[in-house]
Amino acid sequence: MRKNQIWLTMAALLTLTPAIFAELVTHTEFQAVKSDGTSDFTGPETVTLEGIVLNSPEQLWDVSASAPAYMGGQWEMYIQGRGTDHAGTAVWLGQKYGNLGWVPPTGSYSDSEWLAELWRVNHDPNTAYTFQPGDLVRVTGKHLFYNGKRNINEQHDNDPAKDFTVELIQPAVGMPQPEPVSLNELKDASDDFIFDPTRQTGCEYYQGRYIRINDVSFAPDQTWGQGQTVTITDNHGRTFPVLLGRGPGIRPDSNNLADVFDVIGIMDQSCQAPHTAGYQLIVCNYDGNGLVLGDRGFRRGTLRSDANMDAQINLKDLAILANEWLEQVDGLVWTE
Repeated sequence: MRKNQIWLTMAALLTLTPAIFAELVTHTEFQAVKSDGTSDFTGPETVTLEGIVLNSPEQLWDVSASAPAYMGGQWEMYIQGRGTDHAGTAVWLGQKYGNLGWVPPTGSYSDSEWLAELWRVNHDPNTAYTFQPGDLVRVTGKHLFYNGKRNINEQHDNDPAKDFTVELIQPAVGMPQPEPVSLNELKDASDDFIFDPTRQTGCEYYQGRYIRINDVSFAPDQTWGQGQTVTITDNHGRTFPVLLGRGPGIRPDSNNLADVFDVIGIMDQSCQAPHTAGYQLIVCNYDGNGLVLGDRGFRRGTLRSDANMDAQINLKDLAILANEWLEQVDGLVWTE
């Protein structure tokens, strides 16, 4: 009986999500920029975008209620356009809008409200399906330009009228094939970011998309770990920052990469000024393969208790289990 009540409550929460009708735009239109890198999008305040989910939000930021970050819990999903729509868009949600100087304290979500919001955006409103990387989705909402790119968001307002929606179009269409990119396509001979306002070359061409940078190494004195930014370099002195996410494969002892390796991740931009710089590659998780910094979503072996994914069960796995005992991923587990 209790279980049925919980599911009824979940269904009620999902059906309360308001229907939003908006103009369908392409990611290419939405991400258009001017010569100074600021937005050149002139469309409506509320838009609809369609694309393939590239990441699990909880593997990028700490989504937990009242997380120690300035904005508290944060949730961010990247979706990539299909076919000739060669661009992608981030969808962002934050808990503590009231920490911003222009938003009153009542503009933040309480912990219980935040958990409800996480549940809402992590699940299809029609079926309660949990979104996964590789799903084709439709996102409808308002937007802001921030740090070099235009995002779907709530415009830092917890008013339900500002909510965005995420709807499932088709599950498991598959992750896009990562586009091969060399650092000389992203950085010039002086190691400066290549910026092209037409978005036909350079960093803008790949922004918001799933890419692969081949034949790189770590620059000296890099710190490996969740939430760290490490620098990769090629044999011509070009460098590029890589933001490591919060995936379980990024652990203090998990960097077994060869001296020269490839990187697969999401091309991003995060720079207040100038908006022609500040590009980075986001890698949310690492599967431990040793040759490619990225996550293919599977590993050899069938041992369910293999917490550190080394194909054996021992005290290291028990230590991981003990450290995470009774923890949960907010927004994926229903809490009353």
